[in-house]
Amino acid sequence: MDLILWRHAEAEEGSPDIQRALTEKGHKQAKKMAQWLKARLPEDARILVSPAVRAQQTASALMQDFITVDEIAPEATPQAVLKAAGWPRAGGTVLIVGHQPTLGRVIGQLLTQENESWSVKKGAVWWLCNRKRGNTSETILRASIAPDLL
Repeated sequence: MDLILWRHAEAEEGSPDIQRALTEKGHKQAKKMAQWLKARLPEDARILVSPAVRAQQTASALMQDFITVDEIAPEATPQAVLKAAGWPRAGGTVLIVGHQPTLGRVIGQLLTQENESWSVKKGAVWWLCNRKRGNTSETILRASIAPDLL
């Protein structure tokens, strides 16, 4: 299974948090990353998106259908994100568009088996996959890229 974690792009300050929209820079970040992803995403990838406006706008840059999942809203737990994705047994590719610090905690848990929180830049993508080797399950980092490198 491939799990792609995409942090929403830069958003405006303000409240309520769920209604914060992307800035002009955020729209540019989302567009750049969407172009990079579109060239690599399998056609049957499932796209799951937080209900927050900034995540919805980030995902919309892909111009593909997605599913809004309340369980991956701001302040979601890493376990909720992994459950929504079906990690690691769902198979295929799942793209999650979500938030910090949750995405960083998911990455820390999958890569180190510890309760660590890793930094994920706004608009960045972390692409992980799971594979079995004998009786062992391994998480592999396939890519990590921020929009300013595109």
